[in-house]
Amino acid sequence: MAKIIDTSVTEEQASPEPVLGPLTLPAPELLKFRDKVYTSRLLIVPDTDRTLPVNKGVVEVLVSDTDAVKFLKANEEFELLKE
Repeated sequence: MAKIIDTSVTEEQASPEPVLGPLTLPAPELLKFRDKVYTSRLLIVPDTDRTLPVNKGVVEVLVSDTDAVKFLKANEEFELLKE
């Protein structure tokens, strides 16, 4: 006959499971430029088919978007906003 071994674990002996919350991804880093001329317009990035919307006098681009950042920094109608 087989022996029955009691392997029950009390709550005190149980190791706590790590509680995993919702995954939070870091927000992408954005640069904001103030449009000195218009409060609303659509910009076309040179040598690309991409557009950048200006809303409320501000255009936002990803730091990693080198084409757009270069275009905005070279244009006197835009000013980099410090945050």
